[in-house]
Amino acid sequence: MKTILEIQSSARKTRSITRELSAAFLGEWMEKQPATTVITRDLADSPPPFVTEEWIATVFGVKEADLNPAQRSLLAPSDELIGELVQADLIVMATPMYNYGMPAALKAWFDQVIRVNKTFTFDLSRGEQPIEPILKGKTLVILTSRGEGDFGPGEANESNNHLETHISTCKHFLGVESEPHLIHVDFQEFRDERHSASKEKAFRDIKTVVAELTDT
Repeated sequence: MKTILEIQSSARKTRSITRELSAAFLGEWMEKQPATTVITRDLADSPPPFVTEEWIATVFGVKEADLNPAQRSLLAPSDELIGELVQADLIVMATPMYNYGMPAALKAWFDQVIRVNKTFTFDLSRGEQPIEPILKGKTLVILTSRGEGDFGPGEANESNNHLETHISTCKHFLGVESEPHLIHVDFQEFRDERHSASKEKAFRDIKTVVAELTDT
């Protein structure tokens, strides 16, 4: 039995394309794998706290066995989010592009789960590559909505795509070793035929990816 971690980060509760994509993905998945456990983390409902100087000093300077009650409380949100991540076989990350990057709540989520001795180890004896991920074997599906278009390789807005590229850069901290499955809707702000075609393709791609991942 698989466990899916669904991460929502759109500030919109209505008219959200990424929420619509995620609902379609999970609906398609559950038809094929109804015994799947789904953990939903809605970052718009409960944004993770930002990393502070005290958080950094605690994470990097205090052994877990020596944490005092205040420090344990400080790290409790991180512990909870990491616990959800550890359980997941499949991560479904639904996120709009805000100002060419990820929403602040999603960035805060990454900052809380990328944590030394929890999701990675750091050892200078490894030379120029001192970081080694701890988690392994997870699959990532990224569902995005973007106001403009042409963000793909070789396209006009390629250099402005700091959403999928940032997530892909950090994916190994999540235990994702393979390339993520990317499904996106473009030209949202134009609302023209390009947007309609992109949305139709995204829903077709969802069926394809679910079939591939469930081997049906």
